[in-house]
Amino acid sequence: MQPLASYQQLIADYFESLAVIKEPRNLYEPIQYILSLGGKRMRPVLTLMATDVFDGDCKKALAAATAVEVFHNFSLVHDDIMDDAPLRRGNETVHEKWNVNTGILSGDAMLILAYQHFEAYEPEIFLELAKLFSKTAIEVCEGQQYDVDFETRDDVTLDEYLKMIEYKTAVLVGAALKMGAIVAGTSAENANLIYDFGRNLGIAFQLQDDYLDAFGDPATFGKQVGGDIIENKKTYLYLKALEFASPNEREQLAHLFSIQPADNTDKIHSVKELFVSTGAAAATQEAIKNFTFKSFETLAQMDIHEDKKAMLQAFGEKLMNRKV
Repeated sequence: MQPLASYQQLIADYFESLAVIKEPRNLYEPIQYILSLGGKRMRPVLTLMATDVFDGDCKKALAAATAVEVFHNFSLVHDDIMDDAPLRRGNETVHEKWNVNTGILSGDAMLILAYQHFEAYEPEIFLELAKLFSKTAIEVCEGQQYDVDFETRDDVTLDEYLKMIEYKTAVLVGAALKMGAIVAGTSAENANLIYDFGRNLGIAFQLQDDYLDAFGDPATFGKQVGGDIIENKKTYLYLKALEFASPNEREQLAHLFSIQPADNTDKIHSVKELFVSTGAAAATQEAIKNFTFKSFETLAQMDIHEDKKAMLQAFGEKLMNRKV
């Protein structure tokens, strides 16, 4: 395995080689824009890393890694439209910089472009990658729909919420790793185990993302802090607050999540106070820790050298060490 920066550089160079603005420019410029914002590019890094873990050539996984990243960014473009989000990675979202119709169409094109990257592989590998990708893509859509549905439901359970974030976020992390395993040609057991490692880490990551949405620093988080509260999203924080709240606190929380004021400053502040006072903030941090440890337990079952297990765990720890 290589240092994280090496994988990121490989991906950056590969993306640079693919960067071509074609006509119509209003279709392709937004695609180039969202991909150029970069971010940590965690998912394609995982694809390359998994290929190395199972003794494959990570450069052969670049096309699969790119497919994962293009699909992920397609989902962000459409999510931002649905959430009416003004910022992504500290920059204007595509629909704000252009318009909603452009965001929808450019996002559609990105989904198709993602599939095209699998054409770099031989038929047997292509089939495995495409089947995994299709399964993952529809699960991501299902997760997004659950997320939307939960905004208007008052009876969302913790189990339902965890299923939603598994589909919306975690399955793509698992798939990114499994794609690297498929390209490397490792056993089905190893491929499934590294998928589970990524899936549990992805759940932990999304729980942490929800926590940071409420308590993060706008300068380092890169998105609008309090966005989930504004959208009345039934996050783990919210559901835990309901579980732990006194009757009076529960009434306050229900009221706050039923209103949409023109200025959300007071609403965000009041909800955050309830998240802390009920113990929901602490419970969410504990859940993040538990799912992270669950992912690490999966590593013990993999048929790989111990130093590679240690490096995967170190990556997971680094990933989860985001600051508020």
